[in-house]
Amino acid sequence: MLRASNAEVDLPNNEKHIVSSNHDSEDSFHTGIAISERALLRKLDFKLLPALTLLYLLSFLDRSNVANARVEGLTRDLHMTGDQYLTGLTLYFIGYVLFEVRVPCNIILKRTTPQLWLPTLTLVWGIVATLMGVIQTYPGFLVARFFLGMAESGLFPGVVFYLSMWYKRNERAYRVALFFSAASLAGAFGGVLAWGIAHMNKVGGLGGWRWIFILEGILTVLVSLVAYFFITNYPDTATFLSDDERSQIHLRLKQDSDATRNEAFTWGNVSQAFRDPKVWLYGLGFHTLSLPLYTLSLFLPTIIKELGYTAAQAQLLTVPPYAVAFILTISVAVASERTHYRAPFIMGSSSLAVIGYIILLSDHRPGVSYVGTIFAAAGIYPATAIVLSWPANNVSGQTKRATANAMQISIGNLGAVLGTQLYRTESAPRFYLGHGFAMGYLVANVVVVGTLWLVLKKTNEGKERGEKDHLLDGLAEGEWLGDEDPRWRFQT
Repeated sequence: MLRASNAEVDLPNNEKHIVSSNHDSEDSFHTGIAISERALLRKLDFKLLPALTLLYLLSFLDRSNVANARVEGLTRDLHMTGDQYLTGLTLYFIGYVLFEVRVPCNIILKRTTPQLWLPTLTLVWGIVATLMGVIQTYPGFLVARFFLGMAESGLFPGVVFYLSMWYKRNERAYRVALFFSAASLAGAFGGVLAWGIAHMNKVGGLGGWRWIFILEGILTVLVSLVAYFFITNYPDTATFLSDDERSQIHLRLKQDSDATRNEAFTWGNVSQAFRDPKVWLYGLGFHTLSLPLYTLSLFLPTIIKELGYTAAQAQLLTVPPYAVAFILTISVAVASERTHYRAPFIMGSSSLAVIGYIILLSDHRPGVSYVGTIFAAAGIYPATAIVLSWPANNVSGQTKRATANAMQISIGNLGAVLGTQLYRTESAPRFYLGHGFAMGYLVANVVVVGTLWLVLKKTNEGKERGEKDHLLDGLAEGEWLGDEDPRWRFQT
């Protein structure tokens, strides 16, 4: 990338500062103002991440609380069979994938603003989630799940793209992992919340499972209305930044990635993502994790209950697996960020989850099987967090990156479509089919991620040897070729 005019200054607190010098360069903005990068990052984290993490926590809570509702009598009251319940779960992901494919949400985000798009998505799915508490028939359940999937489909890929417009490449994986950790937090929080709300059974003539949907959905609606005021757009218009801080962010990103380029939207840039084999491998990386991820989050209360525990006990026993997953998601993300490696941590985490499913498949004792669920969660969530941050780090070109993020989510959630049909009533209490598929998918994930690691490593080595230097011939100053540029290096 282009080099900016700057100098590092050693200050007493040993933090790195960058001082912009006043030259006639587009990279220079102000004179003699020292900006602490560490303090600036802390400020960005404090202003951006809590709001985004809250939205994703509510998203995961509203999609997975159906598992808690099932334990509290959802299927009984709506006269659903076990297989009919699975169909409702499947329709969520069909709606999710179809809306993402037919109406790529990141393209809408790029043509609107995060402050408008993200809260609007939250408002719509919050209304749908609330209405799930008043459905009276099985067809109503199917319709609600389908539209819930449609409404939630744009949040995660949108936030991953949004973060790439604020943070440098080597800072994104940790932030995406922090954001994704809300999924495991939602699982732990959801179990406790469902246990408490279930005590409202028969209040107002409504079953406890209805109150789970209604109260959690209303919470989402209220947060979405406030979100219109606390979601920020991009650095150029962020009111919480001073002019010097805004200049510093621009300078950091200009040296590191394409985030400051004024890239016009074209369908040609969209097609670049579809023609890049690496983008499909990122999608397969998530595909092989989405099946175990969503089967665990959607069936964990049922799996634990079938081990011989009561409904109330099952709700509370979902908390420890998710708590361990939350801690490991953060810890593994920190290690990955410090070492600048992605693939080894994904493969190691997936292998840990495989151990969990081996325990679930091989030992019928309730206590031992429960430990298996902890191992499974402890591996699945850290691996997924890093996989989902990988394209944001490695795909260059704003439109291509936005498309790649959306493709990854869409391809990945096709695994969830299959997964929702695996934990059938007749396979209880051991669920050999579901556990077996989840373990097989995790093994496949190790293979896919290992393949992608080799591809990225060989591509980097080829660029080091100058195999693509000819692409720079005749290139205008300041022009950038995206991740095909010989100066670009992929994070492995």
